[in-house]
Amino acid sequence: MVRYKCFQCNKKVTEDYIKKRVRCPYCGSKLLFKPRSTITKVKAR
Repeated sequence: MVRYKCFQCNKKVTEDYIKKRVRCPYCGSKLLFKPRSTITKVKAR
């Protein structure tokens, strides 16, 4: 399941809620984003 975060209050919002509305259920902000996973860098030889 994809999780989004609110840009203003930084709380997690589920994808199911995003399908119904485009606002954060906690603060009402319209700015949501998907946090990126950490990237592991490997040095070439």
